[in-house]
Amino acid sequence: MKIIIPMAGLGTRMRPHTLTVKKPLIPLAGKPIVQRLVENISRVLNQPVEEIAFVIGRFGDEVENELKLIAENAGAKASIYYQDVAKGTGHAVWCASESLSGQVVVAFADTLFYADFAIPENADGAIWVQEVNNPESFGVVTTNDEGIINGFVEKPKTFVSNMAIIGIYYFGDGEILQKELQRLIDEDIRGNNEYQLTDALENMRRKGYRFVPGKVREWLDCGNKDATVITNHRVLENEPQSPVERENVKLINSVVIEPCYIGKSVCIENSVVGPWVSVGDGTRISGSNIANSIIQNNSSLTNTLLGNSMVGNCVSISGKPAELSVGDYNSIHE
Repeated sequence: MKIIIPMAGLGTRMRPHTLTVKKPLIPLAGKPIVQRLVENISRVLNQPVEEIAFVIGRFGDEVENELKLIAENAGAKASIYYQDVAKGTGHAVWCASESLSGQVVVAFADTLFYADFAIPENADGAIWVQEVNNPESFGVVTTNDEGIINGFVEKPKTFVSNMAIIGIYYFGDGEILQKELQRLIDEDIRGNNEYQLTDALENMRRKGYRFVPGKVREWLDCGNKDATVITNHRVLENEPQSPVERENVKLINSVVIEPCYIGKSVCIENSVVGPWVSVGDGTRISGSNIANSIIQNNSSLTNTLLGNSMVGNCVSISGKPAELSVGDYNSIHE
């Protein structure tokens, strides 16, 4: 199985955190978002991953090396493709055309999910969906009496379905998808002036390709600060940290209220941390109360109270209670 991960976007809704770290590489509970995505897909499909193809911008060697390491840790080959100009979801996947063969999962990198799902034998592909209360804000699928997808509707103005497409797709034959995407490019078929993946899916369906909806138990978004803090909360509850992972943590007159993730060489003194807090390696917390927040590596928090916050790497904070979104290498003292 191969996984194609388009992630060339700039992550503007997650600034200031994406000014120094690409959004899919922002850690949640000690692992980059994109690594968690790969692990979730592998767990659901219960198959070894042969190749992970990342579609990125010109992010530089450091980012590419980190992505290659994520693939290596998954036992897979890493391939790097570039999308220099944003021309839509279909174009992003088409950029990885050389890897579109055999069994393929396409997964957009700002989504995490939990699911218990197997690909039925009578299906050629699957599209992961989640039932939502506001389908007019999403692309949705409709199904026939046999549970086979028989239509795609982008942001329906009148109700047709509440099964929203979450951005993860399985194809039993990636070459068929590649040919349909190539047709969009060659014939310049666009929707809203972009090459849309759903246009390729619809044409495949009309030719007899049988898609089924893969329903998820939980769909987690990492599109902005508030959504990412909520996702961190759910990841901690679904995947609690084991005691052995905290052997290098120094607790001095402090309490950790579970669930939390505490990284290596962390020092917590005269503080209460948790619940739902991720603390990165090398961070020091003193005289503080931190809840429902993400604190990255090598930061310092002193005499403060934080909630619903994201704090980047190498940040220094002290002073009055706050809800913050602070990027790397900042200092706030009040």
